[in-house]
Amino acid sequence: MDYFLELFLGGLTRGSIYALIALGYTMVYGIIELINFAHGEIYMIGAFTGLIVISVLTLLGWNTVAIIIIAALVAMVYSAAYGYTIEKIAYKPLRGSQRLSALISAIGMSLFLQNYVLLAQTSNFLPFPNLIPEFGIVKPIEHIVRSTEIVIYIAAALVMVGLTVLIKFTRMGKAMRAVAQDRDMAMLVGVDVNRVISFTFVIGSSIAALGGVLVASHIGQVNYYVGFIAGIKAFVAAVLGGIGSMPGAVLGSLVLGWTESFFTGYISSDYEDVFAFVFLVLILIFRPAGILGRSQTDKV
Repeated sequence: MDYFLELFLGGLTRGSIYALIALGYTMVYGIIELINFAHGEIYMIGAFTGLIVISVLTLLGWNTVAIIIIAALVAMVYSAAYGYTIEKIAYKPLRGSQRLSALISAIGMSLFLQNYVLLAQTSNFLPFPNLIPEFGIVKPIEHIVRSTEIVIYIAAALVMVGLTVLIKFTRMGKAMRAVAQDRDMAMLVGVDVNRVISFTFVIGSSIAALGGVLVASHIGQVNYYVGFIAGIKAFVAAVLGGIGSMPGAVLGSLVLGWTESFFTGYISSDYEDVFAFVFLVLILIFRPAGILGRSQTDKV
């Protein structure tokens, strides 16, 4: 039973990590129907920014709890600026063109950011200190789950609740739903579409940066390539749940996390990625729109 619980909590950790990235994917797709393949690199930049801030504040002798909070906040702001800039430079000029053009631009931006960080930092893995203090956890699972994992669970849940409140109960959320439903009609009724799209990139990028800092603290290391792998997995999770659906992104992330955890635990860890993508293929065969996605009918 302990082994099953360990795999379950491990899958929950993976799923929560994927969810923090997949939410950004699905928000952008829901608004402008673009797969932002540079989103994983924003996650990576957030982790590196957090590491730099932590290093500076540690040298200044700050309190460890304050350091991790400030590092996360600075990483979120810095990555949000990157998200905003990427949208203006790489996506906005191509908004009226074919989808393939924007997709190629997204892939190019992903490669650019990878190599930019590679040249600015190093190709080696850098140690990332875990500054989240251990706190009392209920006895049955205290030897299975760490405080960093608990913080990741809480962060993913709070982000999901916060985004739900934002989209359903705020003026900006109403504007986002209007743009997602019909961009041209939203413009006709006075919605600033450019502002809404930029805001979506800013929010998605800041969430990814938060995930980058927490995950790097949990794993204990970071390098320029971590965003690519995490981004691909998060994209798979978003498609599993139904890309464009925020509850679907979270559900798909959890399903993918548990699938990887249980298959690697009970079968073989050598085929971790194979299990994930085989599951994706099966979902796309039997439910192409994803678990919570809705099939769209083209009107003639």
